[in-house]
Amino acid sequence: MNWNEPQMERLIQAILSLETTNEAERFLRDLMTEREIEEFAKRLRAAEMLADKESYVTIEKETGLSSATIARVAKWLGGNLNGYKSVIQKMHHHSTNQSRRV
Repeated sequence: MNWNEPQMERLIQAILSLETTNEAERFLRDLMTEREIEEFAKRLRAAEMLADKESYVTIEKETGLSSATIARVAKWLGGNLNGYKSVIQKMHHHSTNQSRRV
């Protein structure tokens, strides 16, 4: 995959332009099917659970993902790009800051 292709750059810019949860929900729904959104949400949840050292069995039960998909997520989580790690850290930081405000 070439991230420098104009189409990829446009997609990344579109994602970065989203400012609210509502905007993100509407964009994702226009971009993907409900099933695709659910699949990606499950993969993110699996990455969070893997980062928390949950077992594959527990992750399979909670998400309904196959062990092969969980293994793929684990491979990406441990890879050099750190996409999942970065997002998980940001989400954790954001939720920590939100709970401090309450």
